[in-house]
Amino acid sequence: MVLPPVRPLRRSDREAWLALYRGYAAFYGRDDVAGRLDATWERVADGRDGIEALVAVDADDRPVGLAHVREFARPLDGTTGLYLDDLFVAEAARGAGAGRALLEHLRAAAARRGLSVVRWITAEDNAAARRTYDRVAAATSWVTYDLAPDPRPDDDASAR
Repeated sequence: MVLPPVRPLRRSDREAWLALYRGYAAFYGRDDVAGRLDATWERVADGRDGIEALVAVDADDRPVGLAHVREFARPLDGTTGLYLDDLFVAEAARGAGAGRALLEHLRAAAARRGLSVVRWITAEDNAAARRTYDRVAAATSWVTYDLAPDPRPDDDASAR
């Protein structure tokens, strides 16, 4: 299978990115992103916070898949890795290699930059994507946790 090309996101990709990102949010049942779409677009389009945005494109150079990545420190290993925050392929383009193309592009980018790993998480029940992931990467034994910030001010902060 010939994989679709992957390139950096362009400002002219805004409408295609919006459609993909809405699809990504809907896939994960996140209907609360509408009010943040413009801010998220600016963040990824400008590369703020070290975010790199890539798209897999069809034969007409239209984005059919997206990936948002950023470097992260790995202190125990003394290395830096590449963290894949978001990966999504339009339903109509699934099965044509766009997801794999994005992952292979990230693998090559990590190698060129001397990074030690490309890492991501996915939902346990995301069976279709996991079939692709299992072909190109190794699942780990790590369990992910989220710790929400305490909404109350830290009373001890003023004493410092």
